[in-house]
Amino acid sequence: MLGAEGESEEDQALKERLEVYVDNVQRADPDIQKVALDRLREEIRSSTSSMTSVPKPLKFLRPHYSPLKAYFDIFMEDSDVKKKLADILSVLAMTMATGERESLKYRLLGSAEEIGSWGHEYVRNLAGEISQEFARRQFDDTPLDDMMDLVQQIVAFHMKHNAEPEAVDLLMEVEDLDLLIEHVDDTNYKRACLYLTSSSSYLPGPDDILALDIAYSIYMNFKDYTSALRLALFLDNIQHVKRVFTSCEDLLQKKQFCYIIARHGMVLELDDEMAVEDEDREALQDIINNVKLSEGYLTLARDVEVMEPKSPEDIYKVHLIDGRATAGAGVDSARQNLAATFVNAFVNAGFGQDKLMTVPLEPASSSSTGGWIFKNKEHGKASAAASLGMILLWDVDGGLAQIDKYLHSNDNHIVAGALLGVGIVTCGIKNDCDPALALLIEFINKDDTTIRIGAIMGLGLAYAGSQKEELKVPLSQILGDAKTPLEVLAFTAISLGLVYVGSCNEEVAQSIIFALMDRSEAELNDSLTRLLPVALGLLFLGKQESVEATAEVSKTFNEKIRKFCDVTLLSLAYAGTGNVLKVQKLLGYCAQHLEKNELHQGPAVLGIALVAMAEDLGLDMAVRSLEHLLQYGEQNIRRVVPLALGLLCISNPKVNVMDTLSRLSHDTDGEVSMAAIISLGLIGAGTNNARIAGMLRNLSSYYYKEAGHLFCVRIAQGLVHLGKGLLTLSPYHSDRFLLSPTALAGLTTVLFTCLDMKNTILGKYHYLLYFITLAMQPRMLLTVDENQKPLSVPVRVGQAVDVVGQAGRPKTITGFQTHTTPVLLAAGDRAELATDKYIPLSPVLEGFVILRENPDYEEEK
Repeated sequence: MLGAEGESEEDQALKERLEVYVDNVQRADPDIQKVALDRLREEIRSSTSSMTSVPKPLKFLRPHYSPLKAYFDIFMEDSDVKKKLADILSVLAMTMATGERESLKYRLLGSAEEIGSWGHEYVRNLAGEISQEFARRQFDDTPLDDMMDLVQQIVAFHMKHNAEPEAVDLLMEVEDLDLLIEHVDDTNYKRACLYLTSSSSYLPGPDDILALDIAYSIYMNFKDYTSALRLALFLDNIQHVKRVFTSCEDLLQKKQFCYIIARHGMVLELDDEMAVEDEDREALQDIINNVKLSEGYLTLARDVEVMEPKSPEDIYKVHLIDGRATAGAGVDSARQNLAATFVNAFVNAGFGQDKLMTVPLEPASSSSTGGWIFKNKEHGKASAAASLGMILLWDVDGGLAQIDKYLHSNDNHIVAGALLGVGIVTCGIKNDCDPALALLIEFINKDDTTIRIGAIMGLGLAYAGSQKEELKVPLSQILGDAKTPLEVLAFTAISLGLVYVGSCNEEVAQSIIFALMDRSEAELNDSLTRLLPVALGLLFLGKQESVEATAEVSKTFNEKIRKFCDVTLLSLAYAGTGNVLKVQKLLGYCAQHLEKNELHQGPAVLGIALVAMAEDLGLDMAVRSLEHLLQYGEQNIRRVVPLALGLLCISNPKVNVMDTLSRLSHDTDGEVSMAAIISLGLIGAGTNNARIAGMLRNLSSYYYKEAGHLFCVRIAQGLVHLGKGLLTLSPYHSDRFLLSPTALAGLTTVLFTCLDMKNTILGKYHYLLYFITLAMQPRMLLTVDENQKPLSVPVRVGQAVDVVGQAGRPKTITGFQTHTTPVLLAAGDRAELATDKYIPLSPVLEGFVILRENPDYEEEK
């Protein structure tokens, strides 16, 4: 039977009961008031269990809210009864959206009882009102103490009930993240820290750094040292890194730290505090120096069965292309041989054997040593000799022995190539006796410019990121010498930039600035001069505000290069930060329609990619912005967009980007199409992507008459099959969390030279392409046992899933397959162990991971 307003009998009865209670509350007798309030509380509490609709008692009490409020304000003296009424009013205020933050007001006046007893929704509502009230009180400068007690209670409640993100959000609103440290325990610290780290990329500075510092402290408190180390590397804080080493007692764990540091490319000298025993310290230092890299990479290659050397013809697959391309394929043109040199180097990188450079000569032809090198013309010989370094990549001892014979050649180009090869072999590998320094330093002041460039570039590759003092003075002297030819100057600046990447070193910056100021008008028009601002930018790579002083100085440069320098510094200083404001600023530069040949828009477009590559959301947005630039931008902007897309999706062939580049590779403007072809190589680098390989084969027949385009197609083909598909160029690692500065520096240098391909890569400076070596890393997961020997275990590999702030224990990968290690990881893949027999010492399974036997493991019967 329904009542007047379509309510059931129960509802009618409830409504009447509530009205009686409300009347009784407004009586004069405190005892009656108290009983009525207790009853009201029970009614409200018993109904707050479901939150799909407004609970009945709250709905029926809405009309009584104002009278009760008035009674509370006017008639009641301070007593327990008044506090109890305040509690009820606080709950009722939740349904009365007055915007006056009354729920909070009455909560602070009420009896300070357990906050969670009124249910989750009430706590959430209060948290929302606190953040508004906090902002107001801060503005009015009134005290906050009473509110902070409440915040403590709410945070404790959230942390108990698996709502870590809500606790963190509230603490961020009231600017007191330190409180979090008191409230985490070993059941929830991982989720709280995961939320802190992933939200840091969306926080404005300096809050982002603060959030990461708090997460670092929490990890340290719970002895989760590997996670703490990842944050220390992210913050680029050497003190934090040292603290991780000194706090951790476990030698195996320290070895795992060293593998992560080596992959990151950080140069770190261990001291007595970080590793007490000499023997242990040497073992750890060896891992940091990356001595094991070549061995691990070849273990992977044998396991995947790709040791067989490949020739450029195996990559071009001419037989798959229809008719016309084969005309002229038999001719040995120097340009084609040069392309084959690079393809051969990229494909066989690190394998130590190939079919062009390392073939043993037949006794008959012993008169001409190094058959392939002499199929190249002048400067081509330099790249050919250097390609030996890439084939022997990371194998310092074996590599230097094979390159040595070319150092004594009578041909300066070959000597220069061999010097560069020495740098390439030792790229990313540190060695106590510094063979590269010993070999190369005596060549940097020779008379022949080619030899000087080879030696200087070799030093830059060998010591990138090491901030090696022995290089600062000799290289700075070359910059300061008025007689130094421009080409030597440009390479010297880049090498200094690489060695001191991200160090903000004042002296080096000074040398480069003076070198820039001393250039004549004619020299400023040369495309190599533009490498000087890039070198300057590398010193501040990812260091944000630290660049500002230098940027001010750059405003005094000659107007031809002033803007170029300004934009380049901005782009590099904010590289990998995801800073939205800087992306907008760079888009602003691109929106200008300029008459003359302005140079600064190129770096602005690349800058958008550099800044936005930090996280996936920004990356997708940047891809869309670049699409707009293609449609509305001037020609000089369109020429750079493909390169920016290539950088955003490096070694990660996203279908939409692949289609855009495929379209642009047939563009009527030659420079747009060449950039698109190179970028197809970049996004497919090391993936063996069949679709891109097919596109490039078709392009090779489409452009068979255009020497420049064909050269770009060949380079791209080499990149797609980089290391036979075992390498990646992505500077990100450790679950796409850490950005290796040296890798990014190498990529940036190559992309900036591509802004003017005709005069650099397609001219006589094609060896600039070897800077890409800095970004080459095996995309592997290699599990090793406690003695660093490879250990085969089953792992599940699938697409990584973002589980930040999700309830329960969600799956972190989807669509997985089970393999045994070593395995290859594609972009966006994540691996997890498929067995409980071992415990991995790193939370992220990538690169070298040490496994420790699980003491609690029992074989299944």
